[in-house]
Amino acid sequence: MGMPTVFISTYAKAPQNTPMYENNKQIGVMLEIQKQNHVVVNADATFITELAKDYLKRIVIGADFSKDISPLLKGIEKDFLIQSQGALIVALKVAHQKYHDNFLQKK
Repeated sequence: MGMPTVFISTYAKAPQNTPMYENNKQIGVMLEIQKQNHVVVNADATFITELAKDYLKRIVIGADFSKDISPLLKGIEKDFLIQSQGALIVALKVAHQKYHDNFLQKK
């Protein structure tokens, strides 16, 4: 019996001259998505601080990955004002595409 969720991790290059670049060279985003309704139920990232990880969770949980995630990305652009914002957006776009390619396309 399979899991009711799917786990996806993606990475994007962090901007140079930032603590994230110095520590990891990249940002990692991990998402747990409910298979039945395609909604993100848990999230994590390779941010340095717990506050940033928690903030990402509160923004991403509830997003429907079967649909366009432009509203989610616009919310990040507006409210998640970090140096690695662009890398975060790239990682989420890759996660969205990976979900579509590996889960939705196989149905």
